[in-house]
Amino acid sequence: MTLNFPCSQGLYATRGRSLVYDPATDKVGEYQAAAGPYAMLRPVGGGRDWQADPARIRPATVAERLSAGVKAANDRAGRSL
Repeated sequence: MTLNFPCSQGLYATRGRSLVYDPATDKVGEYQAAAGPYAMLRPVGGGRDWQADPARIRPATVAERLSAGVKAANDRAGRSL
């Protein structure tokens, strides 16, 4: 299923778990679903979802995606010690 929602760069179509950047929190998250007027995002690697303004989020850049993945891997490594 493809979900369309407005974002800072016009109409954005997402399929599944697209990574997006939320400037309000300065975080990259996995798009989960629309919940009323909000986009629900989950931190890369898991964690508590947060609500974001769909008009402000945008697709994450390659650098942002990489940084979020490294942070998630570091968090996992720290928990296993």
